[in-house]
Amino acid sequence: MAKELASLRLTDPVVLALPRGGVPVAAEIANALKAPLDIIIVRKVGAPSNAELAVAAIVEGNPPDVVLNREIVEAYGLDDAELRSLVDRELPELGRRNCLYSGARRPLSTKNKTVILVDDGAATDHNESGDPRA
Repeated sequence: MAKELASLRLTDPVVLALPRGGVPVAAEIANALKAPLDIIIVRKVGAPSNAELAVAAIVEGNPPDVVLNREIVEAYGLDDAELRSLVDRELPELGRRNCLYSGARRPLSTKNKTVILVDDGAATDHNESGDPRA
Protein backbone atom coordinates (compact mmCIF):
# COMPACT_ATOMS: atom_id res chain seq x y z
CA MET A 1 0.00 0.00 0.00
CA ALA A 2 2.82 2.40 0.86
CA LYS A 3 4.44 1.80 -2.53
CA GLU A 4 1.16 2.58 -4.31
CA LEU A 5 0.68 5.77 -2.31
CA ALA A 6 4.27 6.84 -2.97
CA SER A 7 3.66 6.47 -6.71
CA LEU A 8 0.90 9.09 -6.47
CA ARG A 9 3.44 11.81 -5.62
CA LEU A 10 1.11 13.43 -3.09
CA THR A 11 1.64 17.05 -2.07
CA ASP A 12 2.52 17.51 1.60
CA PRO A 13 1.05 14.23 2.86
CA VAL A 14 0.13 13.75 6.51
CA VAL A 15 -0.72 10.25 7.72
CA LEU A 16 -3.41 9.94 10.39
CA ALA A 17 -3.97 6.61 12.14
CA LEU A 18 -6.97 5.26 14.00
CA PRO A 19 -5.65 3.57 17.15
CA ARG A 20 -4.82 0.88 17.82
CA GLY A 21 -4.81 -1.27 14.70
CA GLY A 22 -4.20 1.53 12.24
CA VAL A 23 -1.01 2.74 13.91
CA PRO A 24 1.41 0.01 12.71
CA VAL A 25 0.05 0.24 9.16
CA ALA A 26 0.16 4.04 9.20
CA ALA A 27 3.72 4.04 10.54
CA GLU A 28 4.88 2.02 7.53
CA ILE A 29 3.07 4.36 5.15
CA ALA A 30 4.43 7.48 6.86
CA ASN A 31 7.94 6.05 6.75
CA ALA A 32 7.67 5.22 3.04
CA LEU A 33 6.31 8.68 2.22
CA LYS A 34 8.66 10.48 4.64
CA ALA A 35 5.51 12.08 5.99
CA PRO A 36 4.52 13.09 9.51
CA LEU A 37 2.35 10.65 11.45
CA ASP A 38 -0.35 11.44 13.97
CA ILE A 39 -3.40 9.74 15.40
CA ILE A 40 -7.04 10.71 15.30
CA ILE A 41 -9.50 9.54 17.92
CA VAL A 42 -12.95 8.52 16.71
CA ARG A 43 -15.69 6.90 18.80
CA LYS A 44 -18.61 4.95 17.38
CA VAL A 45 -22.08 5.81 18.68
CA GLY A 46 -24.06 2.59 18.69
CA ALA A 47 -27.74 2.22 17.92
CA PRO A 48 -30.18 1.51 20.74
CA SER A 49 -30.26 -2.25 21.36
CA ASN A 50 -27.45 -2.79 18.83
CA ALA A 51 -24.24 -1.13 20.01
CA GLU A 52 -22.25 -2.54 17.07
CA LEU A 53 -24.40 -0.70 14.52
CA ALA A 54 -23.19 2.89 14.19
CA VAL A 55 -25.76 5.65 14.17
CA ALA A 56 -22.95 8.20 14.35
CA ALA A 57 -19.27 8.75 14.98
CA ILE A 58 -17.66 11.35 17.22
CA VAL A 59 -14.35 12.79 16.05
CA GLU A 60 -12.00 14.42 18.55
CA GLY A 61 -11.90 18.20 18.51
CA ASN A 62 -13.06 21.22 20.43
CA PRO A 63 -15.95 20.78 20.19
CA PRO A 64 -16.00 17.18 18.97
CA ASP A 65 -17.50 16.70 15.51
CA VAL A 66 -20.49 14.36 15.23
CA VAL A 67 -21.02 12.61 11.90
CA LEU A 68 -24.44 10.99 11.53
CA ASN A 69 -25.32 7.84 9.63
CA ARG A 70 -28.62 9.30 8.42
CA GLU A 71 -29.90 6.00 7.04
CA ILE A 72 -29.58 4.31 10.43
CA VAL A 73 -30.88 7.36 12.33
CA GLU A 74 -34.01 7.30 10.15
CA ALA A 75 -34.41 3.51 10.41
CA TYR A 76 -34.47 3.81 14.20
CA GLY A 77 -36.62 6.96 14.15
CA LEU A 78 -34.20 8.77 16.45
CA ASP A 79 -34.97 12.39 17.27
CA ASP A 80 -32.44 15.07 18.26
CA ALA A 81 -32.83 14.42 21.99
CA GLU A 82 -32.25 10.68 21.58
CA LEU A 83 -29.20 11.30 19.39
CA ARG A 84 -27.79 13.80 21.90
CA SER A 85 -28.25 11.23 24.69
CA LEU A 86 -26.42 8.53 22.70
CA VAL A 87 -23.59 10.94 21.82
CA ASP A 88 -23.30 12.24 25.40
CA ARG A 89 -22.92 8.68 26.65
CA GLU A 90 -19.79 8.21 24.46
CA LEU A 91 -18.10 11.58 25.07
CA PRO A 92 -16.32 10.56 28.30
CA GLU A 93 -14.69 7.58 26.56
CA LEU A 94 -13.64 9.78 23.64
CA GLY A 95 -12.01 12.17 26.12
CA ARG A 96 -10.31 9.33 28.00
CA ARG A 97 -8.85 7.88 24.82
CA ASN A 98 -7.74 11.30 23.62
CA CYS A 99 -5.82 11.84 26.90
CA LEU A 100 -4.41 8.33 26.77
CA TYR A 101 -3.10 8.57 23.22
CA SER A 102 -2.37 12.27 22.81
CA GLY A 103 -1.94 13.74 26.28
CA ALA A 104 -1.32 17.47 26.06
CA ARG A 105 0.33 17.20 22.63
CA ARG A 106 -1.29 19.32 19.93
CA PRO A 107 -2.38 17.47 16.79
CA LEU A 108 -0.54 17.98 13.52
CA SER A 109 -2.01 20.59 11.26
CA THR A 110 -3.73 19.20 8.19
CA LYS A 111 -4.35 22.60 6.61
CA ASN A 112 -3.36 22.53 2.92
CA LYS A 113 -2.10 18.95 3.30
CA THR A 114 -3.06 15.68 1.66
CA VAL A 115 -4.44 13.54 4.49
CA ILE A 116 -4.14 9.76 4.39
CA LEU A 117 -6.41 8.18 7.00
CA VAL A 118 -5.39 4.66 7.99
CA ASP A 119 -7.28 1.95 9.85
CA ASP A 120 -6.60 -1.76 10.04
CA GLY A 121 -9.80 -2.85 8.34
CA ALA A 122 -13.50 -2.26 7.91
CA ALA A 123 -16.50 -3.29 9.95
CA THR A 124 -19.86 -3.83 8.36
CA ASP A 125 -23.24 -4.95 9.59
CA HIS A 126 -25.06 -7.41 7.37
CA ASN A 127 -28.21 -9.38 7.98
CA GLU A 128 -30.49 -11.51 5.88
CA SER A 129 -33.52 -9.22 6.01
CA GLY A 130 -31.75 -6.02 4.96
CA ASP A 131 -33.30 -4.36 8.03
CA PRO A 132 -30.56 -2.38 9.83
CA ARG A 133 -32.38 -3.01 13.12
CA ALA A 134 -32.29 -6.81 12.79
